[in-house]
Amino acid sequence: MATKSAPRERSPRTFWFDPRFVIGIVLVVASVGGVLLVVSTADKTTTVYAARAALSVGDHIERADLAEHSVRLGTATDRYLTADAVPAEGLIVTRTIAEGELVPMAAVGNTTGQRLASIVVTVGSKLPTAVGAGSVVDVWASREADSGAYGLPTVLIPSATVVRVEESDGLIAGAGALSVELLVPRSRTARLLEALANADALSLVPVNLPLSGRS
Repeated sequence: MATKSAPRERSPRTFWFDPRFVIGIVLVVASVGGVLLVVSTADKTTTVYAARAALSVGDHIERADLAEHSVRLGTATDRYLTADAVPAEGLIVTRTIAEGELVPMAAVGNTTGQRLASIVVTVGSKLPTAVGAGSVVDVWASREADSGAYGLPTVLIPSATVVRVEESDGLIAGAGALSVELLVPRSRTARLLEALANADALSLVPVNLPLSGRS
């Protein structure tokens, strides 16, 4: 009598593993993550303020004087004025800001009255064409000696800001003399007042001339 043969046992399936497959998956995931990071960073905008109109040194500004703009600044976000940086009492402009220009944090302050003083000086010589309201200048002074000659000029006030320039009036002012209102650090106010009292010869030299103004 024929007997049934026993069923053949199936050999267990072996798992195929290729390290290149895993490396490929890791590279794909890393690539997708990098793209998402770049896109999210590029789309991140910050709301900052721009000047609605040209602002001069000494102007008092509030939020109503500014316009909001959403821009991509990247790591330069903290260099420009944002809404939370404007106090209720407003700010003081410390350098000229053009119409439509984003307002740099360095161009405004709420303690200007404590740090700067406004002083009018008379300059006998002509000013460079680059010097005007908002310009930054070094104030040079030369003291008259007993012989009537003037000594070697020295920098009296570095980096003063020009508020306005006007022709001097009156008989005392010489021909072509100019009155220039300057914002100077209070720590140097006494030195400038002393130079004015001694009738020192003053000259204003612009700092960081624009390329168009260089020879």
